[in-house]
Amino acid sequence: MRTSFVARSILAIAVCVATPTLSEAESNFRTGGGGLTATARVDLRITIPKFLFLRIGSGVGTASGGYATQATIDEITWAPTAAQVGTGPLAGTGGDLTGGVESAVVVANHGNVRLSSTTTGPLSDGNGDTISYATITTTASHNTTPTTLAAPALANNGTRTVVLTAVNKVVQQDAKWAYTYANATKPPAGTYGGVNVRGGRVTYTASVP
Repeated sequence: MRTSFVARSILAIAVCVATPTLSEAESNFRTGGGGLTATARVDLRITIPKFLFLRIGSGVGTASGGYATQATIDEITWAPTAAQVGTGPLAGTGGDLTGGVESAVVVANHGNVRLSSTTTGPLSDGNGDTISYATITTTASHNTTPTTLAAPALANNGTRTVVLTAVNKVVQQDAKWAYTYANATKPPAGTYGGVNVRGGRVTYTASVP
């Protein structure tokens, strides 16, 4: 025998009434002739994920947010004229802020951050001639946050590290990093380094415990 729509609806309602709801909120009913007090409670929970953000150059995100992963790798270059070679410091060209200047950002929420730079060797022209990373300095200047993000020094075939101190377990620092070539000597003619060739790549790494 077919069950009518009304009968099925009544049956469904009866099942719902008979079955306790796990999501039911607390309630407290009081009655009487004197003063009455009723209480009900709510438990709150906020779960914050552990995260770490590093940007050097043309990435996506600032110290205040908008974090994303982007694969763009900037190139800083120097091309002095013959008259300029060996005559003193030169600012680079390129960088997301132009003029050899890069945006640098670190944000994390799990204590102090170790920020390091690593190279695979000196800049080479592929013919046995080299220019040392010691001739390239990275100068950090204020960008938006109260704490300017320090830049680890560059070294031939090595890693240099700075420790970023957390405040209440949070690191939120940024800076403008300006790259300068000392240009104090006259190296043999050639192209030293390049896009991930001849020792030209610096890898920056941020880590938290």
